[in-house]
Amino acid sequence: MNEGSKKAISALCYFSLFFAPFLFPIAVYFIADDSEVMEHAKKSFLSHLLPIIAVPLGIIIIFETQYHLIAIIISALIFGTLTLIVMIWNIVKGIKVILS
Repeated sequence: MNEGSKKAISALCYFSLFFAPFLFPIAVYFIADDSEVMEHAKKSFLSHLLPIIAVPLGIIIIFETQYHLIAIIISALIFGTLTLIVMIWNIVKGIKVILS
């Protein structure tokens, strides 16, 4: 695998948040024979897990507080911000991989 393809596949692992969040990094991790590409696939997969964990947690908080408006607003702010940070982080990491 040449350097250009390693960068492209590694960057796609991060950008896959928008088209195949779990499938692409997992497939790359098990198919790739390069340790650097596998490391990027693992990091991107783990970052894709954060929003998936955050959404059910937010729903549980809302149910446990019996739909109080304050709890809904705070949950939306916390978990929405977390999801936005993860999206930005994946975009930045993907661009850094391409430019490196």
